[in-house]
Amino acid sequence: MNMLSNKVETVTSVEGGTIITPKGFSASGVYTAVKKRRLDLGAIICEVPASSAGVYTLNKVQAAPLKVTKESIATEGKLRAIIVNSGNANACTGKKGLEDAYEMRQLGAEKFTLPVHQVAVTSTGVIGEFLQMDKIRKGITELEPEASFEGANRFNEAILTTDTVKKHACYKTVVDGKEITIGGVAKGSGMIHPNMATMLGFVTTDANIEPEDLQKALSYVTDKTFNRITVDGDTSTNDMVVVMASGLANNDPLTEEHPNWSDFLTALEMTCEGLSKKIARDGEGATKLIEVQVKGAVNNEEAGKVAKQIVGSDLVKSAIYGTDANWGRIICAIGYSGADIDPETIDIALGPIETLKMSQPVSFSEEEAKTYLNNENIVIKVDLHVGDGFGKAWGCDLTYDYVRINAGYRT
Repeated sequence: MNMLSNKVETVTSVEGGTIITPKGFSASGVYTAVKKRRLDLGAIICEVPASSAGVYTLNKVQAAPLKVTKESIATEGKLRAIIVNSGNANACTGKKGLEDAYEMRQLGAEKFTLPVHQVAVTSTGVIGEFLQMDKIRKGITELEPEASFEGANRFNEAILTTDTVKKHACYKTVVDGKEITIGGVAKGSGMIHPNMATMLGFVTTDANIEPEDLQKALSYVTDKTFNRITVDGDTSTNDMVVVMASGLANNDPLTEEHPNWSDFLTALEMTCEGLSKKIARDGEGATKLIEVQVKGAVNNEEAGKVAKQIVGSDLVKSAIYGTDANWGRIICAIGYSGADIDPETIDIALGPIETLKMSQPVSFSEEEAKTYLNNENIVIKVDLHVGDGFGKAWGCDLTYDYVRINAGYRT
């Protein structure tokens, strides 16, 4: 896999861009009353069969919709529709749950007059309860996707559970002289410690790319974005990210040998990183986004491992919430990360404030550190001095509200 281009200027953010900004896509969301409030059933539709790729939870307990979606994409690598419900995960629901997931797919195919294998389904919400199929059936008949911001916004709302904000990102670049766009939405606030993806993510693009090349790109980017966030250390039964590529930008097919491959990867990575950071910031009860930057590791993989270990430490997360510059918790997390380190050559800084240099304490102002930790965005910097590896990870602080929210999740 070629490395990403360092020339981020080849990729630009699309202000107000959504999943319907790429050519060929429309979206919608409706209220079925599966949830007490907010929209709870949505759809993304592509006007042509779109090259598609997915990444899924590595939790050995997997929800029924994952099996159905994997089967759909495996048929020919093409999708035209994704149907999503929130409020019920359809996980640990046995034979009936699988039957319900297949029925959702069939109903979507009938609603939009599509081959059944070009429809994907996914669910999110409470585990261990059967879908209220009477409400789902009616809701699917009411879906009327449109290529508008309102349609995309309604879909975005329909996929949320404990989320407090909608999460979207959109970037564009140039391939073969043609502008291509990548848009994405995601949901996730709790049960976030992905080992492939996030809770749910949906990405659209008008790039022309074959399914196998799209899968390579998604898997590569996932390892650097969705796999680098954590809220509470829990990997969900329903984690899934699906990408659909309409090809309507009419560029030459993208492959690893294409001269603009790195630009496409950069745009995809920036879209997924934007979504990842918004999930981390919206962690249940969170007040701060924490970014950990690790350099000087043996390789990039090791750097990412250390970064995620730090940001996933409950002690580190609690210290950040309490504005306590306790760097001892950070070096402790580095030590048990499993990475190849030299315990005598570690630097640690909280934003601009150095706290440790070559594993020796550095005198710093506790007052200045406390002031910095009162910010909404916190950066922890680590230099291991054992190689050239670099990696980042994102998470949030651990607050009293996290316990309150999860103590009453089903009620």
